[in-house]
Amino acid sequence: MSAAGFVLAINIFVAGLFAAAFGAVAWHSREAIGARWLAIAYGLGIVNAGLELVLPGQSDPRLLTLVVFAVALGAFLACVVGLACHYNKQVPWKTIGALGLVSVALNAAMMDQASSASFERAMVYQLPYFAVHLLGAAIVFRSGRRGPMDVTLLVFFVISGLQFVAKPFMVVSLGGATPDNYLHSLYGAYSQMLTAFLLIANGVLMLLIMVRDELAVLTIRSETDKLSGLWNRRGFEDHSERALVEARRAGVPSALVMADLDRFKRINDTLGHAHGDEVIAAFAGILMDNADKRMVVGRTGGEEFAVFVPGANLPAARLYAEAVRTAFSAKGPCLGVPGLSASFGVVELAEGETLGSAMRRADLALYDAKKKGRDQVSVVADGGVPGRRMGSRGS
Repeated sequence: MSAAGFVLAINIFVAGLFAAAFGAVAWHSREAIGARWLAIAYGLGIVNAGLELVLPGQSDPRLLTLVVFAVALGAFLACVVGLACHYNKQVPWKTIGALGLVSVALNAAMMDQASSASFERAMVYQLPYFAVHLLGAAIVFRSGRRGPMDVTLLVFFVISGLQFVAKPFMVVSLGGATPDNYLHSLYGAYSQMLTAFLLIANGVLMLLIMVRDELAVLTIRSETDKLSGLWNRRGFEDHSERALVEARRAGVPSALVMADLDRFKRINDTLGHAHGDEVIAAFAGILMDNADKRMVVGRTGGEEFAVFVPGANLPAARLYAEAVRTAFSAKGPCLGVPGLSASFGVVELAEGETLGSAMRRADLALYDAKKKGRDQVSVVADGGVPGRRMGSRGS
C-alpha cells in the first residue's frame, strides 16, 4: 500500500472513532444537538475517505471526483452546523446552502477537467473547504467564549482553512496529482498526513469542549433545586464560599439572609402539596426578583431559603429581607392563601467568620423571629446572637 493510501486508511479509522465518540455524547444527552451533527460530519468523513480509496480504479473518475468533493464539503458543513448548535449561535443555513450549491455547481462545470492537475482546477476544488473552515472559526469567535480550548479550536480552524489554500501550490511544487495517481503521489502523501493531523487536532478539541460543557451542565443540575430553580444546599454553599472569598479579597462586607415560610405545613395539609409547591415557587421568584446578579440565592431545605449578599452591610441586607417579606405577604390573595408570610434572620459576617458560622447565627436569628410572632425580620449585629437585635414586625 502507498504512503497516502496507508494514511487514508488511518483517517478512516480516526473518523470512525470520532463519529462513535460524538454519537455517544449525543446518546447520553438529548440536548447535545451539536454532537449529533458532528457525529454525522465524521460519518461523512468515513464515506469520503472510502471513496478516495476506490477513486484511482475508475476508468472515468470525473463523476466520482465530484461526489468525493460533495461528500467532503457536506462533512465540513455538518461540522459548522454542529458548532453553531453547541455554541448556541444561529445556524447560518442560507450561507451554508449557498456555499454548498455554488461550490458543487462550479466543480460540476469543471468536471471535464477532473483528471487535470492544474493550479486553477485545484484552487476551485479547495477554496470552498477554506471558506467553510473560516465560517466555523467565525462561529467560535462570535460565541464570545475565550477559554483556552475555545481559542485553540478557533486557531486550528483557521490553520485548517489555510492548508486548503496551500494545497494548490503544493500541487504545482510537488509535481501534481490526478485521480489515478493520487494515492501514489508525493502530494497525496503530504496532503493526507496534514489532513490526519488536523482531523485529530480539531476532533479532540471539539470533543473536549463538548465533554467540558456537558460536565458543566451536569454540575449545575446537581446543584440546582428542581422545584424552585434556585441553588440547592450544596450549590448554595459552594457558590457562597466563592463569593465570600471574592468579597474579602475586594475588602467589602458580606451579609446572610435566612428565610422560612410561616405555617407551611398547614398550607400542605389544607390545600395540598401541589399548592404548597406553587407557594415555594412563588417565594423563590420573589427572592430572585429582588436580588441582584451578585447575590447567591438557594433553597436549603423544604421551606427554608438562604441568600448570601456580597458587598452589603447589615442595613442593606435587612432592606432586602424587608422587601421580600412585604412582597410575599402581598402575594397571598393571588395564591389563594390568606395570611401568607415568611420570617427572616439577617446577619453580617464578622471578619474571618466562616459561612457555616454565619448560617448558624442567621438560623438563631430566624428562630428568634419565629418565636416573636413570625412575619418579621430579626437582625443580629456585631457578630452577636439574637439577644442583641433589631426586629421589624409586618403589619
